[in-house]
Amino acid sequence: MDFLGGNVLLPGLELKIFLLGIGAFLLAGTCFSIISTRKAKDNENPNLVQSLWLFFYSCFLKPHEGDNKGNQQNALESFYKSQAGAYDATRKRLLRGREDMLALAAAQLALKAEKIDSNHAKNIWVDIGGGTGWNIEAMSQFVDVPTFFNSVYLVDFSPSLCEVARKRFARLGWTNVRIVCQDARTFRLEDHEPVLHGGRPRSPDASYVSQQQPRHVGANLITMSYSLSMIPDYYSVVDSLISLLAPNGILGVVDFYVQSQVDVSFRNYTGGLIDRHVNFLGRTFWRAWFDIDRVALEPGRRDYLEYRFGTLLNVNTRNYGLGAIPYYIWLGVRKQPLSSSLPHEIVEKVDALVTESPYLHPTNHSDMLSRAIEKSVPEIRSKAFDAAIVNLSANLPLPSFFYQNHHYRIYYDDQLKKHTQFNNEYIYAFTWEDTRVDERILKLKPSDVVLAITSAGDNILSYALQGPARIHAVDLNPTQNHLLELKVAAFQSLEYEDLWKIFGEGKHPDFRALLISKMSPHLSSRAFQYWLSNHHIFTKNRGGLYDTGGSKHGIRIFRWITQVFGCRAAVKDLLAARTLNEQREIWRNRVRPALLSRLVSNFVVSQESFLWTALGVPKNQLAILEADHAVSDVVCGPNPTAKNTRSHAIWQYMVDTLDPMVESTHIAADNPYYLVCLDGKYSRQCHPDYLSPKAHSRLSRPDALDNLRIHTDEIDEVLARIGPGSLTVAVVMDSMDWFDPGSDAATSQITKLNRALKMGGRVMLRSAGLKPWYLKEFAKLGFATKCMGSRKGGACIDRVNMYASCWICTKRENLGPPTPVMDSIGDTEISSLKI
Repeated sequence: MDFLGGNVLLPGLELKIFLLGIGAFLLAGTCFSIISTRKAKDNENPNLVQSLWLFFYSCFLKPHEGDNKGNQQNALESFYKSQAGAYDATRKRLLRGREDMLALAAAQLALKAEKIDSNHAKNIWVDIGGGTGWNIEAMSQFVDVPTFFNSVYLVDFSPSLCEVARKRFARLGWTNVRIVCQDARTFRLEDHEPVLHGGRPRSPDASYVSQQQPRHVGANLITMSYSLSMIPDYYSVVDSLISLLAPNGILGVVDFYVQSQVDVSFRNYTGGLIDRHVNFLGRTFWRAWFDIDRVALEPGRRDYLEYRFGTLLNVNTRNYGLGAIPYYIWLGVRKQPLSSSLPHEIVEKVDALVTESPYLHPTNHSDMLSRAIEKSVPEIRSKAFDAAIVNLSANLPLPSFFYQNHHYRIYYDDQLKKHTQFNNEYIYAFTWEDTRVDERILKLKPSDVVLAITSAGDNILSYALQGPARIHAVDLNPTQNHLLELKVAAFQSLEYEDLWKIFGEGKHPDFRALLISKMSPHLSSRAFQYWLSNHHIFTKNRGGLYDTGGSKHGIRIFRWITQVFGCRAAVKDLLAARTLNEQREIWRNRVRPALLSRLVSNFVVSQESFLWTALGVPKNQLAILEADHAVSDVVCGPNPTAKNTRSHAIWQYMVDTLDPMVESTHIAADNPYYLVCLDGKYSRQCHPDYLSPKAHSRLSRPDALDNLRIHTDEIDEVLARIGPGSLTVAVVMDSMDWFDPGSDAATSQITKLNRALKMGGRVMLRSAGLKPWYLKEFAKLGFATKCMGSRKGGACIDRVNMYASCWICTKRENLGPPTPVMDSIGDTEISSLKI
């Protein structure tokens, strides 16, 4: 027989050795498991090796038999009895998100506690499927469990896990925690707590409006941590939670899931869909994998939860430490909002706040305003109202915006193409309009109702400091409004130093923790989802907030130019200049030759893709700029110095922007707009108005920003749904430059502005043109135009100096049906609501 030689084994021997090894491993493991199980009975905390083996054996090797009773408790005991003592040690990496869910719930409870009389309030927590009590002990990171909660009920169906929990709380000495080994379907709080007015509450009616309120106090907090996926009859358990939950209570759930986006893309009540979709392979694999241990990942469990309750916050994420297992965190409240006795009342209330409707009468309501509106227009309804009516008629929860603690953010459909076109990225991380000039021109009064483009929200907060009656912030890009929401939440929840680190320096190492434990109750679900998935913006070592968004491309290219031309040190010296004269000298001799070189203009700045991506300059605005250049003295004058080309037009525009700005403003001391571009952060000396300690003191008051409404839509859509004669000021920035002169879009928007503004109301705009073409349209449609600043003759009109002109257009006459005279209206803004 021929010898194969070397170390080559006989054919088929490799398989035999492999199978023999597997058999030996299983035999040794079985023997070890028997020894470990016996030891674990007398040891609450087995060692790491024992814990890991018990977990592996119980999940993948041990048959799930029990004592042949064939019920759910028997099945649970069969799975958990041998590993109860090792449960906590083996689940920390697998069951991710539990601490985040607890922190989110604690933040909500803390906010609610500020609004009620704590001396008479009774706090009750029910942890469904609480197992070993790990959740309850972990909650002590966020609240003092023994003093904050009057009663804590751990409800679980596994006697072995309950026994571990009893030992845990006996060791901790927490006498307010009670272990209830019972089927969650049959747990009733009135069996353990005093009943109000006697009797047991009936099962909740299925009707949306007529849900039976429980007669006991109710639980302020109910949690389910990786238990919903293990309950076979989850419908009855979810239904029972309605009678358990107090009217102002919070329901918190964290669990595994798999779901396709086609299941939920049409639902407007889920609180956002960021990362909710799990691809086909992931859905198939994880469902099969967890089915081994009787953990059910079908989407219906989460869907039913979202159907029976209103969504407050919603997070979809992955456990990347263990193969990217999908899991979700969900916070919910009663389906019928607590803000009113009936759902339609909160719908009407939010609708009135959005549309400046007179149908909810303010105490200083004007009869003249009502008569004018009733005669001229049909009833105006907001998109929030429209969406709510559809949901109410179908017995669905309201969109998540209705359940928020604040009604800043107005409902929008995040699946529309006009919103998804931005690919979940904001363009502006900071605002390019000089708020000091805005304040000087507008001189806002307490009676003013302002509509303004959100951008990065800096200008909105500046207006809020001036105390107008109402501010409508409008932006089509959802993430620009997410940024404004984050700033508002920071004012409502953070100390000044934390606010400064996040928005002054653009970084905060503890941003994620602050977002969850402090800011989350003040954010809409979609905004919270966005910032949680992008928390790295503030926590990474390099970059920061002001190195993000579309504008980051312009800033990075500027840095690249300064490095290529060897003037990076000159930029640092520019920022360190102590006087304006010193700054001018550095600019003229060391920075300007590189930044304003023809080479840079020809190959970088004049490219249309750069202008849009980095600077947000659309083609129609570029056309205005080029048209002005074509008739300027540098092209048509007696001694022309430039050609009528795009590159020359862009170069000249840069010269007219930067030279006057550098010559007139001290960047390091008083120009935060260019400081943040050059240095990537603000300084304590130089920053926007809203970042001052005085501004924080004012805007951090509980009701300081209650006058804010954030609309995610086009200006035209918002104007069309605002009551006639409601606005006094509209700040449209440079948005009119974006219109095509050949279309009627500008005329349409100006007409809507005329309708929405009171007589004497003002439109403030900026333009890349010295005298933009649409000013004639304003004049035709009832406005008087006045130039408030122009860059003619090399003038610097503000600290940004990015726009060629600034205009105020004042309404002098009505179009079509009349709107009230501004002086006759007085202060008609809502001061208190009467439903």
